[in-house]
Amino acid sequence: MDAAEVVRAIERNAAELLMRMGTVGGGEQRETGGVRWTIGGSPLDYHNAVVEADLWPETADSAITESLRLMDSHRVPGTWHVGPSMRPADLGERLVRAGFTADGSEPGMAVELTQLVSPRPLDDLRITRVEDDSDLAVWQATLARGFGEGEKEARWVAEIYRREGYGDPWRHYLGWLNGEPVATTTIFLAAGVAGVYFVMTVPEARRRGIGAAITHAALREARDSGIAYGVLGSSSAGRPVYAGLGFREYCTIELYQWSAN
Repeated sequence: MDAAEVVRAIERNAAELLMRMGTVGGGEQRETGGVRWTIGGSPLDYHNAVVEADLWPETADSAITESLRLMDSHRVPGTWHVGPSMRPADLGERLVRAGFTADGSEPGMAVELTQLVSPRPLDDLRITRVEDDSDLAVWQATLARGFGEGEKEARWVAEIYRREGYGDPWRHYLGWLNGEPVATTTIFLAAGVAGVYFVMTVPEARRRGIGAAITHAALREARDSGIAYGVLGSSSAGRPVYAGLGFREYCTIELYQWSAN
């Protein structure tokens, strides 16, 4: 892939994940008129998402207004995920004028999996793949201990994954330390790449390289099954971890959030 293709894969993988999870959650989908979104299927702002927009200046404000109307009617918070392919160029300014709040950004990162860098080995860490509802319950409880909105987010995400089942395009992993679950990650296969999501280490086990180890193990399996690239949107704290695995930044995804009244 050239750099432009990698950027598009970063955007598309995240868009497909959000659309698929929103559909399973019962959200309203739109994929016409130059805009793509899923709204109403989640209690989480990040997942009531506008994921693509290729709009004229004359039509952008009406699309923003319609997204707000849906968020309000469903009584859910929501987010526009504004990547480099989204138009018009002043979309962020229009969102702020309409009542959205600039909510930070995520660096879009990618690595060619043949160039994946092995982290420091952790002999006491065991990594397993989630295979059934019992495993997923452990994954949920572990995620709730340190990711995002805690139990609320973990409960919703796990319910979506339970409905989706345990085969591709989903691959969920647990990291175990001395017999206790301490880490999670998920791989989502879409847009020809492996997207990395829900990387979390419980607070008491952090700064030991566990996040890097579980991410590396999940991506190594993706590489061995024929996937050429891994992609992700990173937090600021995660960026050096992923850089150590060989990821580099290709783009920035700006987030604009709206809270239900």
